[in-house]
Amino acid sequence: MDSHLLDWLNFLLRWAHVITGVAWIGASFYFVALDNSLTPPEDTKDRDKGIGGELWAVHGGGFYHQQKYPVSPAVLPERLHWSMWESYSTWLTGFALFTVLYLFNASSFLIDRSVHDWSPAAAISAALGFFVGFWLIYDGICRVFGQRKNGNAIVGVLVAVFVVFASWLSCQLFAGRAAFLLVGAMLATTMSGNVFFWIIPGQRKVVAALRAGQPVDPIHGKRGKQRSVHNTYFTLPVLFTMISNHYGFLYTGPNNWVTLVVMMLAGALIRQSFVMRHKAHATGQPVPWWYAVVGVVLLAGMVTATMPQAEKQAAGAPPATFAEVQKVMAERCVMCHSEQVVNKAIQLHTPELIVRNAQAVYQQSSVLKLMPLNNATQMTDAERALVKRWYEAGAKP
Repeated sequence: MDSHLLDWLNFLLRWAHVITGVAWIGASFYFVALDNSLTPPEDTKDRDKGIGGELWAVHGGGFYHQQKYPVSPAVLPERLHWSMWESYSTWLTGFALFTVLYLFNASSFLIDRSVHDWSPAAAISAALGFFVGFWLIYDGICRVFGQRKNGNAIVGVLVAVFVVFASWLSCQLFAGRAAFLLVGAMLATTMSGNVFFWIIPGQRKVVAALRAGQPVDPIHGKRGKQRSVHNTYFTLPVLFTMISNHYGFLYTGPNNWVTLVVMMLAGALIRQSFVMRHKAHATGQPVPWWYAVVGVVLLAGMVTATMPQAEKQAAGAPPATFAEVQKVMAERCVMCHSEQVVNKAIQLHTPELIVRNAQAVYQQSSVLKLMPLNNATQMTDAERALVKRWYEAGAKP
């Protein structure tokens, strides 16, 4: 019953997280595209009012005329739409999901003793430390270098180097699956931190100054814009890490941190092409697709690098017997899939149940190699091959 309820909680939190994430990322992508698609207003009256850019769009059978004031309109309306709860809700549901799945089950999900043997308390503390530590260092880099000459380039290089280091360190401390997700959650926490600590407070100060009839300090807009740009480049790397846990070939292996870094870089480069595409269309310039081309080349390189080696099987290898498979299940799987413990609604403690769940066993242990989780029971490649031969021969009892 506890396992069943935990699965439901996991599912509902994941669903809520996806919904709020779609809302946040959609809003972020939209406003970045809007900002880069603006052209100077054609109507002199609009220019006289202080409008710096406009966009005419058609969608859903209607026409929209969006306008942007570089600083502020002469008269600020009472009702303003604030884009913040999409971010906060995404982080809250994501952290709740991380807590339920990883922190409450640290010994199973965070720790791989073949990678680093430590206590659940230490692993949990280190995982939380990644969130806090990365934000503090990232924020410090932005504060110190962000407003200097060539500040954006300096910040970009320093943050990229720090992300690479954090990716390497995470993969030296945590199970591969958790390491990838942790880096993504670290970046997502920083994205929400940018909204909570800088973008929204800066906007509130601007609005307060306008309502009080005081001059607006442009630094708030510059800082908010800088952090917003950082967020848009973090987006695709974060999305990659969120879905990577479904694909064991990505996070397994001694150099999994290289895979993590290259895939995140590919995502950032592809995002760069889409960001610049909007500006190119607005100004009539060629679209700089080479960023996306480099990103796709990196992806193709990872496909090649992670290609599994052909399995070497002795010619005329004898077919696997059910007794051999049942022995493997008893030694490697039953402790988490029994009458007492029912993970993922799979039980393997009787011959009938093994046959009934043969496809799931084959997929998870022999094809994806996701189970046993973090290979906690040390299932060997020979045993995985045994299950494969048994299933492909008809999975007979």
